[in-house]
Amino acid sequence: MSDASRTDRDITVAWRDHRPYLVNLAYQMLGDVGDAEDVAQESFLRLSRTDPAAIDDVRGWLTVVAGRLCLDQLRSARVRLETVLRPEHDIPDGHDPADRVTLDDEVHAALLEVLQKLTPGERVSFVLHDVFAVPFDEIAETVGRPSGTCRQLARRARGKIADAAPHAADVVRTDHRRVTSTFITACANGDVETLASVLDPTVWGVGTVLGDPAPPPQVNHGPEAVAANLMRYLGPGATVVGGPAGEPVLLAFDKGRLFAVVVLTIRDEKVLKIEATADPSARQP
Repeated sequence: MSDASRTDRDITVAWRDHRPYLVNLAYQMLGDVGDAEDVAQESFLRLSRTDPAAIDDVRGWLTVVAGRLCLDQLRSARVRLETVLRPEHDIPDGHDPADRVTLDDEVHAALLEVLQKLTPGERVSFVLHDVFAVPFDEIAETVGRPSGTCRQLARRARGKIADAAPHAADVVRTDHRRVTSTFITACANGDVETLASVLDPTVWGVGTVLGDPAPPPQVNHGPEAVAANLMRYLGPGATVVGGPAGEPVLLAFDKGRLFAVVVLTIRDEKVLKIEATADPSARQP
């Protein structure tokens, strides 16, 4: 196999294994799935200019690159609330009874309310450490500040998040992080078998579809049925990321538009229950 072919193969494998993680990581920092996908794309473009076989930890390398790209965006005078909160996400004032707050509005407003309270350094340090368990010495390489300073930044971020949303202030449990990461990657790759592997044998799921009139909730039981149904909606055609502060909540986007929120009940590294709320009108034809 030629060096070029080997590099292409390594990039393809890295894309499959790490892109969902990278999009999720960038989304937690930037609060915009389109920007997060751009960061992931640029990170892999930079990886393609290197020799992946010479990198001991490709995911770690991509994490540093994506973290720096996010930090640059957050520090830029052009990336402010008016950039992240686009016109289509404006929340109706409620004066017109016909107005309704969409699923997209509610989630973006809640996420942005927390994110805007953090400085760029606080946001990056908190997300990398508390959500993705990156050690502070590696975060220091990304942020360009001593590890002790990064630790203080993450601590300050926790305090601000606790003031804004006390339920989101706890450090993400390791089992939750592992399960949601596997869940996201399996959906991105259309891997039903891996998705079913994180589902408890007694798992059941209930889906609520927003509409007028709304159809009755859809209920599925067992790993195979639940995984197959999830893949119909959250498979490779969708972009799935974690919710704010790494809670066991997943957000599904279609062409940059949020169309579903999925809440997981996790115990002993298995998903026991899945509650999904979807807005079909947000999906692009």
